[in-house]
Amino acid sequence: MATTNDLKNGLVLNMDNGLWQVLEFQHVKPGKGPAFVRTKLKNVTSGKIIDKTFNAGTKVETATVDRSDFQYLYNDGTDYIFMDEKTYEQIPVTPETMGDAAKYLLENGRALIAQHAGQVLYVELPASVVLEITHTEPGLQGDRSTGGTKPATLETGADIQVPLFLEAGTKVKVDTRDGSYLGRVN
Repeated sequence: MATTNDLKNGLVLNMDNGLWQVLEFQHVKPGKGPAFVRTKLKNVTSGKIIDKTFNAGTKVETATVDRSDFQYLYNDGTDYIFMDEKTYEQIPVTPETMGDAAKYLLENGRALIAQHAGQVLYVELPASVVLEITHTEPGLQGDRSTGGTKPATLETGADIQVPLFLEAGTKVKVDTRDGSYLGRVN
């Protein structure tokens, strides 16, 4: 058990028959009335985000979540297979749990996996990854480095928007949170 004074970003709470991760919190002390804590919580299994207010000092139940570094090995047709880098234990992760992270994951790629009571809660990739463009339309004469964008397919099969001057075979840095183009890599 913890109190609302112990809340911090990333903490997982066990409440309302589910696990909720704290995304944001703010202690508020109004001029009149008691202090309270305003939070933004994300359900770790469904991804639903809610706003919840707690009275200051209220006890909240925290969940034990183990976060470990894993290496992505392969997709066996249904699940994604990861290996714990310390114990060499392999665990399957369902496509539903992977979500959009699967679009930016190459074999031997690293990921942080959070588990609670042996159940995989979510997979967190590094903030950015380097991937190669496998297909994009050729740029036209007069295309500049600033200006428009065009669709491109990456080696993982993900589609992103890139500047007009990029060609197939170019390595690019991609933000794994929103799939945006961050820059070219030499």
